[in-house]
Amino acid sequence: MWSDDKALFELMRHRLFPAVVGDILDTMGYLHQYVAPTVKPLRSDMVIAGRAVPVLEADVYELQSSSGFSSLGEKPFGLMFEALDSLKEDDVYIATGSSLRYALWGGLMSTRARHLKAAGAVLDGYIRDSNEILDLNFPTFSHGTYAQDQGPRGKVIDYGVPIEFNGIRVNPGDIVYGDRDGLLIIPQAIERDVITQALEKVSVENKVRLAIHSGMSTVEAFDKFGVM
Repeated sequence: MWSDDKALFELMRHRLFPAVVGDILDTMGYLHQYVAPTVKPLRSDMVIAGRAVPVLEADVYELQSSSGFSSLGEKPFGLMFEALDSLKEDDVYIATGSSLRYALWGGLMSTRARHLKAAGAVLDGYIRDSNEILDLNFPTFSHGTYAQDQGPRGKVIDYGVPIEFNGIRVNPGDIVYGDRDGLLIIPQAIERDVITQALEKVSVENKVRLAIHSGMSTVEAFDKFGVM
């Protein structure tokens, strides 16, 4: 039903929605794939669908390390610029590991990500420059907005590595899929089965909807279609 990632993510944005995909993950035994509902889109109509580029953050307490023990400590944002520049078409920058003391994403980062044709950004923290991000219409999910800069407060210490986001394992290449109702991590190893079954479920739900509109009771509809 799809030949490449571009077709897959287009299909997910226009024919599916996270609720139905989450239901399929449940039936397959993947019961904990939703990110906590505190992570929301900047604008309610934003939809994100793409491949995870996991980014690992850490708190720091000075712009450059005074110890001299780590070359990473000499870089004000750690590996943030490298992580951002690594994005490819349909990638999602997904970052965790830090406290909630500062913003992890902003307008200039969104401008660069948009140029690289990335699919969006997901932050286990705050964002800033929200008006600029809205003007770019760049899908961005976070805990909310907070202008405080991460410069002297946080660094990216690695990227393109497995992370845990709200306790959910995120591997490079997993699908990140979300809208205002929820944000899912779909393991790459099972993505074809998940999306195929989700498409089938949507088709059946459409039949149920028509039947209910025509007066069928919910008991009758569930007995006939097995979906509700």
